[in-house]
Amino acid sequence: MDILDQYKEVRTYTEQICKPLQTEDYVVQVAEFASPAKWQLAHSSWFFETFILLPHLPDYKLFNKDFPFLFNSYYNNAGDRVLRAKRGNLTRPTTDEVYAYRQYVDTAMGQLLNQKLDADIVQLVTLGLHHEQQHQELLLSDIKYMFGQNPLFPAYDSDTSLLDQERNIETGSVKIPEGVYTIGYQGEGFCFDNELGVHKVYLHDFEIQKGLVTNGEYLDFIKAGGYKDFNLWLDEGWSWLRQNQVSMPLYWHEIDGQWMHYTIKGFQKINENDILKHISFYEAMAFAEWTGMRLPTEFEWEIASGQLNWGQRWEWTNSAYLPYPGFKKADGAIGEYNGKFMINQMVLRGASMATSPKHSRPTYRNFFHPSAQWQYTGIRLAK
Repeated sequence: MDILDQYKEVRTYTEQICKPLQTEDYVVQVAEFASPAKWQLAHSSWFFETFILLPHLPDYKLFNKDFPFLFNSYYNNAGDRVLRAKRGNLTRPTTDEVYAYRQYVDTAMGQLLNQKLDADIVQLVTLGLHHEQQHQELLLSDIKYMFGQNPLFPAYDSDTSLLDQERNIETGSVKIPEGVYTIGYQGEGFCFDNELGVHKVYLHDFEIQKGLVTNGEYLDFIKAGGYKDFNLWLDEGWSWLRQNQVSMPLYWHEIDGQWMHYTIKGFQKINENDILKHISFYEAMAFAEWTGMRLPTEFEWEIASGQLNWGQRWEWTNSAYLPYPGFKKADGAIGEYNGKFMINQMVLRGASMATSPKHSRPTYRNFFHPSAQWQYTGIRLAK
């Protein structure tokens, strides 16, 4: 598939995600970390306009002079921007104007991608496509969070197939012998800069579970008083729990002795055999402590991944998000993509049922703050 076809495929999927939404749904921002759908539709277009069209398509004109300020995310090198917490205040421009902006950018990108391009431009477009795929997963997570805070718990899409991989298909564990292993991306295709810096690590022998933790297993932890025993929790996690009055995973509700949870298909009874999701690192660590096991490191996960069925949940690891040996940020705004976030974040490996097609690989290093719950996160245990 050539780069223009790839571009059309990715951009079309973003708009497909938004098809079930009503106009009012596009604007709401119920938390600082969850951006409105309208903003994400525009931001992913701003990325192509700012980093590809303006510098590389002759005579390209901005769609709207205010949009760079409105839809920049965190790129200081690209200029000023609206504060993240204020994105929900943007009742204007309208949703129709944002879709017109996307069409304007798509038309211009079509003109550019029909030309013979230098390899560095193709590489930049490819980065833009993977950036948009990241926002596709954020769209799904943010939309679910918005509906999950609605007292009516409306379904995002009653017919979605995103819940197909809800069960473990394997049990038991994988044993990995001690040794020196190679870590990092070594392929010919795309990867993010944080996957580069191929290097050796020494691993002690370890064992990692083939299946992810289920709702039923986690429910046993709750019933055993897991959220009340400070001995199980990291100090920061215990503070987070108490400050936010957390007593169960995100979207879970106990109603008249019945355990329920909000799903993108609506409010449903919890199935204990389904794989647990929407769990913070703090909760994952406490659960692992309760079981007498632990979370794997990101290096253990990568080495074992070839023997695991992964992709149902982003899996917390017990590895801080740090640069690999020889990591170097690119110059300018593109260099802000990953490197400046290498503090106070934990690495997640794998992918989830909300991850876009063709956007996962064993070396992918996702990262979030330990308190994050709204992504499709889960737990795989090791010892």
